Amino acid sequence: MNPMSTESPSTGHHLSRRAFLGASVGALAAGAVGTAFAAPESGPTRKIKLGVVGNGGRGGWIAKLFQAHGGYEMWAVADYFPAVAEKCGSELGVDPSRRFSTLSGYQRLLESGVEAVALETPCYFLPEQATAAVAAGKHVYMAKPVAVDVPGALSVLAAGQEARRRKQCFLIDYQIPTDPVNVETVRRIHAGGLGKIVHLRSTGIAGGLKDPPKTETIESRLRELIWVSDVALGCDSIGNFDIHALDAALWITGRRPVAATGRSAVTRPDPHGDARDVCSLVYEYENGIIHNHYGQNLKNNAAGELSVAAYGTEANALVNYWGRAFLKGGTQHFGGGEVANLYQAGAQRNIAQFHQAMVAGDCANGTLERSVDGVLTCLLGMEAAERGTRLTMTELLRENRRRDVDLRGLKA
Repeated sequence: MNPMSTESPSTGHHLSRRAFLGASVGALAAGAVGTAFAAPESGPTRKIKLGVVGNGGRGGWIAKLFQAHGGYEMWAVADYFPAVAEKCGSELGVDPSRRFSTLSGYQRLLESGVEAVALETPCYFLPEQATAAVAAGKHVYMAKPVAVDVPGALSVLAAGQEARRRKQCFLIDYQIPTDPVNVETVRRIHAGGLGKIVHLRSTGIAGGLKDPPKTETIESRLRELIWVSDVALGCDSIGNFDIHALDAALWITGRRPVAATGRSAVTRPDPHGDARDVCSLVYEYENGIIHNHYGQNLKNNAAGELSVAAYGTEANALVNYWGRAFLKGGTQHFGGGEVANLYQAGAQRNIAQFHQAMVAGDCANGTLERSVDGVLTCLLGMEAAERGTRLTMTELLRENRRRDVDLRGLKA
């Protein structure tokens, strides 16, 4: 959703900032897995009035990418903090009358005349905002993870499916599946290039959490990515960072796992939030694939990594956020190449794809189901690791656990 590192997004190295028990949601809709991303259009054919909800950090940064695309009229902004909304709105040239704040600012934005919204808030708020946006008839572009719990994930699935029925576009912004080298690597995997897939190894290594002492209300946790340290606000490190690698694993396999076993721990000094700093998981798939996942979010100078390696009976492959992607051996050998500037380039491709879909009336919304599967996969691993036990996807969905946030004292 948002960058997990305090480094500038421009570095491209550290990222800064859901009928389906026992079956993959991603298998329920054609095109949900491995969606092909069209090349950016040669030139915008019309301007789309856009509102951006969540204007700090990645929200303010990505708003400028929307503006630079040329196909969007930056119509409105909304952020909980008035000063953030004012600053972003001023930089984008948004009329002062359409700069909104407080928790309900997004509702006033939806009433301001926008045609589409970009949702870039802490992920606890995304299900409510996405549902409201679809009900208001708006196209939706949103960050990941799309929720922090099973009820939220299922409500986003329902909202996205309703958008599809209403001919509204609904795109979730993952970058790995937009890179040309990754796309070609996965195309060859799907063509049988690995033989039978037997093992996956995914990795998410980030540079540490901001986690200062808590204050009387959660207002202080809503800025500067501090909210990632609170599971109910940010879906833990696995949901906010590692999810890129887990999404790539689901892209490769075309399905979500059926069970997970693991361990996790809080290891940072003087923690105040409950997010885990390290996790080690084993995911199981119904076709026998074993998937090992390792994640850490520590200030220990480890090299950042977001990748999934896939091993088959005939060859192996690597899909990456940065570094090389390839398929080695077998009948579909591919020397691959460097994944370049993906943090920015991936967002730019998605912004162009969103505009192209709206203009063309293409509401297949192919990112929806796998994005919901992805957050459910993170929740499965997170819950299994917290409990130190084996947990099945069927059990997770049956429990339907909701994570609540205390909003008392905040400006409504």
